[in-house]
Amino acid sequence: MLDAPHPPAPPDLAERAMERGKRLLRRRRLLHAALWTLLGVAAAAGTVLAVHYWPQPTVIAPPMRGW
Repeated sequence: MLDAPHPPAPPDLAERAMERGKRLLRRRRLLHAALWTLLGVAAAAGTVLAVHYWPQPTVIAPPMRGW
């Protein structure tokens, strides 16, 4: 089995592998960019909601004197 000749590879194998790798890399970059954008939008929305709905203090304690 090891002494038998190797089967021939298709002549365009390297080109197809290169194109597939480029396509996968483009998809990965697009996905990462979309997720980072979504994270930024979620952080901004969370900040806006926290500022808007955070309860404001109704009674402010007087300053402490005589320490």
